[in-house]
Amino acid sequence: MAEHAALGFDPAPGNPAAVLALTRKLGASAKSLDEASRVVTDLVSHSSSWQGEAATAFRASLSRDLPRYLASAHTSLAEAARRLTGWHDTLVAHRELAAQYEARAAAAKTEEALTDTRRLARELAAEHAAAARRVAATLNAATDKLAPKEPGLLASIWRKITEDPADALSNASAILGAIGAGVALFFPPAGLAIMLVGSGLSLAALAMHTSDPKFRKSLTDGFTKGQFDADFWKSSVTLLGDTAGSVPGVAAVASGAKAGTAAARAAMAAAPEASALSGLAPGATAFRQAAWSTADDVRQVESPLTGWALRTSTQETRDRVGVVVAGTGAVTAGLDYGPDNEDVDHGSTAVDGTRGILDDAPTAIKRTGHAWSVLRP
Repeated sequence: MAEHAALGFDPAPGNPAAVLALTRKLGASAKSLDEASRVVTDLVSHSSSWQGEAATAFRASLSRDLPRYLASAHTSLAEAARRLTGWHDTLVAHRELAAQYEARAAAAKTEEALTDTRRLARELAAEHAAAARRVAATLNAATDKLAPKEPGLLASIWRKITEDPADALSNASAILGAIGAGVALFFPPAGLAIMLVGSGLSLAALAMHTSDPKFRKSLTDGFTKGQFDADFWKSSVTLLGDTAGSVPGVAAVASGAKAGTAAARAAMAAAPEASALSGLAPGATAFRQAAWSTADDVRQVESPLTGWALRTSTQETRDRVGVVVAGTGAVTAGLDYGPDNEDVDHGSTAVDGTRGILDDAPTAIKRTGHAWSVLRP
């Protein structure tokens, strides 16, 4: 209240910085949902042409309503971000006017001048409160009209994205990995592109998880205090999945960077009189070609367990089994958006952990070795 001592009250309470930060988070979440909605919708719309085990695994990994849920959630978040942007601007203007009234009240020489200034401040307070109610009403209306009727699923999606974006990235990576593996059976370039996007999301999730003190604490408490509880195992499995999922993307970028740097240096050495920019075009071309080639090679590196267990089977059969294995990750990721259920959560962790130990980790190690053989001088 010391900030408004002369007026005796705050005519325009609120924190513009907090509103702006929330608006930016909602906008970023809406953009991510829009991208996910378009990818899933496009793939589902073409799924009728799929046949066999891969198509069955793909359809089973995704709810038929998921594209609609994602589109509705994107619309709701985008509308909320737009409304909050307007409220932020109103709040800034009202607070500036409140500061002017406070200065006038503090400088008032007569009781009449002070009374008049306080009257203006009360009018501002009434207008400010009415504006806040209008914003709240429009936000509630947007949620009622645009959100799916199944509140459990939507609430879970919203909570996961807004409260734990790192886990949301991990889940999106698992879903895209399964989709990419399935698409690669029929359209390898498209499948590779989707898998690379998923790998990038894994790397982003890995960075966010490792920078989260709460996430690190759940791991360190297990080793330092012996607290091998559900949080410890879930964090361990998540860390393993993020690390394994980021390998293809990291390998592609590293290979591209190596080839691009070499090509740029060679171009500048061939024309020393030219500017340093002369190496950009050949460097960029070499980067793109090497990154794509390495990513494709890494994608085709087979799981050691699958290769051993199905050593007498055809390559097509092994590829389809790989899609089914990846599909389990998409299923557990999807379950994370359902209603809270401790048994389901523990079961998903167990499934992901088993798959991580038997498939993800060995495959990641094998892929890393393959990538290192390419990167080695």
